[in-house]
Amino acid sequence: MNILKIPRRQLTLALLALGTFTVGTDAFVVAGVLPAMAKGLGVTPAAAGLSVTLFALVYALGAPLLAALTAGLPRRRLLVAALATLAVANLAAASARQLDELLASRALAALGAAAYTPAAGALAASLFGPRHRGRALSVVIGGLTLATALGVPLGGLVAHWLSWRDTLAGVGLLALAVGIAQISAAGGQPGLRAPGLGERLAAGFRPGVPATLLLTMIGMTASYTLYPYTLPVMTALGASPPAANGVLFLYGAGALLGNLLCGHATDRWGSERVLGWAYVVMCAAFALLLAAFAQPETRPALLPVAAALWGGSTWSQTPPQQHRLIALAPDAGQLLIALNASAIYLGIGAGAVLGGLAMRADAQTIVLTGLLLAALALTLLRRRPPPGGA
Repeated sequence: MNILKIPRRQLTLALLALGTFTVGTDAFVVAGVLPAMAKGLGVTPAAAGLSVTLFALVYALGAPLLAALTAGLPRRRLLVAALATLAVANLAAASARQLDELLASRALAALGAAAYTPAAGALAASLFGPRHRGRALSVVIGGLTLATALGVPLGGLVAHWLSWRDTLAGVGLLALAVGIAQISAAGGQPGLRAPGLGERLAAGFRPGVPATLLLTMIGMTASYTLYPYTLPVMTALGASPPAANGVLFLYGAGALLGNLLCGHATDRWGSERVLGWAYVVMCAAFALLLAAFAQPETRPALLPVAAALWGGSTWSQTPPQQHRLIALAPDAGQLLIALNASAIYLGIGAGAVLGGLAMRADAQTIVLTGLLLAALALTLLRRRPPPGGA
């Protein structure tokens, strides 16, 4: 197919998704290299897991601030600068010799990711009308889910064949390449009027917004209580390293499929129904993992199903949640998407902390904690009316 014949907004959307693929690979690849990273730096897996928590917290705090501060910049400049920051940070992380050097570079990477993803989501939403907005958002978020399906397992394989440093360096080079592609693709997109401080605060406290953001955080905490510690949990279940990496691949494949389906489902049936099913499926996935602990003979059958359902339910949350927020305040779309991204990464950070604490007991406690949090998210959804009638 001649790329010049692709409609400009479709090409822009595809490149935005390629950018979120890069961001997602960077954010989640640590799960596939955590044991090797810990060994290389001479620290425990729990200490190396602090890089996940720090990335998440810096992203969570930085996303809304950067969205407000950069709202007046041309989209091309912002997207390219964010990817350049990501490239430099990953190359620095690849050369880290001590844990504090790694943490500093991961914090810088989080700032690049925090600038990119909300801007990409808001730009995607602006390219299409309300009728197709859910699908446009799911394409951009699809870059993140594709990262879990391909980027993370491939990163784990590179770390197995070469080293975890080569994995991070590869992510840095990918960010550089995508940034170069963005230079020509997003050039016609203008900046947005920068909101005042009062507007920024007011957008976060509009009716329905705090409850929606809280739900996002709890849902992601449920999933990421387990995700950073997938390899240790799979080891406790008797899985070999290649089999554990296969579980990550199935998680990612489920995430990709769930994200693609939920965009269409949100446009057709509404966000609340899609979210409800996502939390039900997440509970079922964790229940299957607990059953695998209790009945070792069932593990070959249960683990692949549980991994796919877990990934699908995790990444079926974000497009409907973004859809709900934009319906609440269409004039503050980028800022609300940034706040939702903050909630996602607060959830990821909280999940990493809770998972690390639960790991002190045993692997089953990690899974049980995720199940209880997923059930809590479902309960909160059912008790609150859908915002904006979504």
